[in-house]
Amino acid sequence: MYKKACKHFAEDKQTKDMAYWNDVLWFDETKINLFGSDVVKRVTATSRHLYLGPLHHDSVFDLKPRQETSASGRMVDYSVWDHIEVSDDEDDTHPNIDTASLFRWRHQARVERMEQFDKEKEELQKGTNECKRKLTECQTKLKELQVHCDAKGDTEKLKKEVDQLKKEEKNWRKKEDELKKKEKTMPWNVDTLCKEGFSKSVFNVKSDENVETEEQKEQKHKTFVEKNLKQLKHFGMLHRWDDSQKYLSDNPHLVCEETANYLVIWCIDLEVEEKHALMEQVSHQTIVMQFILELAKSLKVDPRACFRQFFTKIKTADQQYMDAFNDELEAFKGRVRERAKIRIEKALKEYEEEERKKRLGPGGLDPVEVYESLPPELQKCFDSKDIQMLQDTISKMDPNEARIYMKQCIDSGLWVPNANADAPDGEDVDPVYEEAKNESPNEQKGAS
Repeated sequence: MYKKACKHFAEDKQTKDMAYWNDVLWFDETKINLFGSDVVKRVTATSRHLYLGPLHHDSVFDLKPRQETSASGRMVDYSVWDHIEVSDDEDDTHPNIDTASLFRWRHQARVERMEQFDKEKEELQKGTNECKRKLTECQTKLKELQVHCDAKGDTEKLKKEVDQLKKEEKNWRKKEDELKKKEKTMPWNVDTLCKEGFSKSVFNVKSDENVETEEQKEQKHKTFVEKNLKQLKHFGMLHRWDDSQKYLSDNPHLVCEETANYLVIWCIDLEVEEKHALMEQVSHQTIVMQFILELAKSLKVDPRACFRQFFTKIKTADQQYMDAFNDELEAFKGRVRERAKIRIEKALKEYEEEERKKRLGPGGLDPVEVYESLPPELQKCFDSKDIQMLQDTISKMDPNEARIYMKQCIDSGLWVPNANADAPDGEDVDPVYEEAKNESPNEQKGAS
């Protein structure tokens, strides 16, 4: 029945011109139940009514402001909703009017009206408080004078002043009432329609108790590697996308930060061992794991929940995405090579330092460094292991300079004085020469 009525209404009105529709009063109604449930009511027609057309030919609605009775018996006045400035830009404007300028002017005018009203309210409150203060002071003085019965002239003067202040207070109250009435008649807007009931800010900050220390992280990584070493190495050897996806599906616990850290360390170890091809293979799997972790971080989900999404994307990825993957892989290989080079240099330095400490003489000097600092004629004596030549060379040198050189040779172990002192009595001991521990191309030895 309703569909037929709608069809009849549309067919009847489809030929009407614009002049007809300009005379039509359009009506929208929103029903809000503030108190109680829906009830059926009969509304009597009045002089101000609205005819809704053939669909509702028996329905006549009163357009006057209504008042309904709530469950508590109080009257609900709906007329306050008749004057609301919800927005400064809610109405349509004429095409010849600059709409943006009009909206700005409306907003500015409304703000200025509110500021002017607030200023009047503040001045009224200030004047009322000042009048009450003066009235209180005068009444206090008047009571003091009446108690002491002094200065009748001043008493009369104060009485007149009190009466005058009471009249002023009455006038201030009258102005206050007028201002309240004016405030009630002012239309509501977005600033006065409602007020903030309460404001609460909550910051979700992780407690310090859950923050892992470096020692805890290291221990966690060590435990994870010891438990899953075989599986980690197997994953690092894979290359095809399908094989990697299937292996991670069977071992989802490997999709974590610890796996990526282990693969990075393994790559550096392989480069140090000069296993370059194997390093490049493991680097590929390292970047795969890092991409999965980055995807999980961007989606704010657990990495185990999105690694399939990564493989689906990478297998059907466009050239731009693959270029980004390959660029990151090459950059990672470069970082691994640089880190391996630094580690090798550090190991060599440590080895050289250990060797230097081992060959230090009794005085704490390095024989290699002392030998290189000697004059060529002294170096020749130590190379030939000729004691007589050494004595002759020292005798020809400046005594102070020779003393310094010989002390350095003794402290470094190049020269061992009184080497025959520990030999048994009556035995002839051939001179003993001690070879200096060094890595110079010439063989350096010490004579005793």
